[in-house]
Amino acid sequence: MKVLAGGALAIGVGNRVYMLENAIYSILSPEGFASILWKDSKRAKEAAEKMKLTSQDLLDFGVIDELIKEPKKQEYNEEFIKKMAIKMRKQIIKDVNVLKKKTKDEIIEDRYNKFRKMGC
Repeated sequence: MKVLAGGALAIGVGNRVYMLENAIYSILSPEGFASILWKDSKRAKEAAEKMKLTSQDLLDFGVIDELIKEPKKQEYNEEFIKKMAIKMRKQIIKDVNVLKKKTKDEIIEDRYNKFRKMGC
């Protein structure tokens, strides 16, 4: 089971949490993790695998709710940023419309249950 420290959760507390497909989500870099665990930052790749910090890992653990796909060939330019912003906006609008139909108590209950199930 992946255990997340409070710092990582502090930036992702909500009823819906999204993550770009090629992003990582962690409070510590793999180099830092390797340095602490093995006293060898060169084992960063091994540490990254153990940390389970990829978007797919976090989706599997229930830490995030949605993976936002990125173009296969990507240049991080203005056009790329516009395309990703449009994708994210569509997803947020979709989920806000779902949340609008719920009562305050239902929203709180959903969030409570989400965090109780995380990592199971």
